[in-house]
Amino acid sequence: MASMFDLQLPTLLPALAALPAIVILVHVAIYLVDPYGIRQYPGPFLAKFSDAWLGWISPQGHRSEIIHEMHLKYGPFVRISPSEVSVADPDALAAVYAHGNGALKSRFYDAFVSIERGLFNTRDRKQHARKRKIVSHIFSQKSVVEFEPHIRLYVGMLLGQWDRLYDGAVKGLSGDDGDGGWVGREGRLWLDCLPWTNYLAFDIIGDLAFGAPFGMIEAARDVAPVPVGGASAAFSGKQDEVTHIPAVAVLNGRGEYSMSMGVLPAWVRPVARRFPWYSRGLQDVKHLAGIAIVAVAKRLGAPTDRVDLLSKLQAGKDDNGDPMGRAELTAEALTLLIAGSDTTSNSTCAIIYYLAAHPEAQKKLQAELDEQLGTEDERVATGDQVKRLPYLDACIDEALRLHSTSALGLPRIVPDGGLVIRGRAFCEGAVLSVPSYTIHRDPTVWGEDADAFRPERWFEEERKDAMQRTFNPFSVGPRACVGRNLASLELQIIVASILRRFHFVLEHPGEALETREGFLRKPLYCHVGIKRRDV
Repeated sequence: MASMFDLQLPTLLPALAALPAIVILVHVAIYLVDPYGIRQYPGPFLAKFSDAWLGWISPQGHRSEIIHEMHLKYGPFVRISPSEVSVADPDALAAVYAHGNGALKSRFYDAFVSIERGLFNTRDRKQHARKRKIVSHIFSQKSVVEFEPHIRLYVGMLLGQWDRLYDGAVKGLSGDDGDGGWVGREGRLWLDCLPWTNYLAFDIIGDLAFGAPFGMIEAARDVAPVPVGGASAAFSGKQDEVTHIPAVAVLNGRGEYSMSMGVLPAWVRPVARRFPWYSRGLQDVKHLAGIAIVAVAKRLGAPTDRVDLLSKLQAGKDDNGDPMGRAELTAEALTLLIAGSDTTSNSTCAIIYYLAAHPEAQKKLQAELDEQLGTEDERVATGDQVKRLPYLDACIDEALRLHSTSALGLPRIVPDGGLVIRGRAFCEGAVLSVPSYTIHRDPTVWGEDADAFRPERWFEEERKDAMQRTFNPFSVGPRACVGRNLASLELQIIVASILRRFHFVLEHPGEALETREGFLRKPLYCHVGIKRRDV
């Protein structure tokens, strides 16, 4: 007897055959109707009709570079989807991201929700204000000073590991400590510094956010615990077994997945998750959430009077005097883990690369460090010491300019009443983004050598105001990075301590820093030769 499906199939076939044509017609109709008033703006042909263009370039890992090429071709206003215009103009930063303009985060951020919405991916203005009130105080300058000993502890551990490897290297030895092989040659220690900057950043944020490091520096391995039984078992308080995963690799996969998923229409996302690449990325999202769940559960199960990020989050209260619940606390801890690890490790690696690639800048920085830090016994710089190192700040800022770890334009929905940028009016509902990668290379701001690493530009008075308005490593406005003070202190202490103790050269001089972009733009490797300095 024929099934109902068999009986209906002849009727369904024409409709199924017509489906592609219907989809095309819908997209063409949207283009012709032009509900957001952006048809006038140039851009890739497919981007005028569909989100498929962004959906295609995002998983390739070079979104910011591709959109930069579009701006070089079409100018400061480029349409990158049926509803979004990328605006590569420094003046757009204040217009799109400023306090009080009413612009909200777009649906792009929905793809970053795992446990529950946190400070980063909350789109509701009221909820964001509530969360920011609780979270922002833990990153005040006073709080950051309290975290300094934790930072210095792990920087010292990294220096100790490199000293150990260097002593072996000068004897002509080589080895494979965990994820990073090393070799001794020509009186130097040769290794990929990227894994080590990852270990350092993860151990620092593990200690600050969860009360204990992941132990990556000591083990020289990328490893972290996650629950075998999943999130539900951990939240229920059951003592589940844990397994260990490569946390850095998982974090990279999560970033690529969420960024690529975020540019797809909401109705496409459930379908996309069934494809192997997206399916693997979804597992990375779950594993990363599991790391936070295990760490928070372990910490809450053993109360302590230790002062760190998690204790301050626990003590925080909203306007009603209510603290965060367990799931919300864990979601915010996960946000801290992501924001405090990948950004710091990427930036540290990039700074080492640029200084190794530019020996004259490295020499000037080391001269400043030797003069200002002297020959004190402590090999790790202090917060007070790094406050008086202007060339250090210039080197860090110049590296963050060229390697903005958050390089893509962060999308915002134009609010009621619209926005006007450079005389161009954008109506309510359109999406605007300002790509940091491109405005950080604007020759009208940075000079004709905008693509060059030159820390001295930060001391040129005639450009200083324009550079400060355009420099955007932490975003601006009410959704800017709340952890900026902590991130800046970390980079100052890390770079000052490492460059004071070691001299760096590239294994392959002239080689570009290869990167891959998920939500953040990450170096793929950085092979350097290290020699201990006599200080």
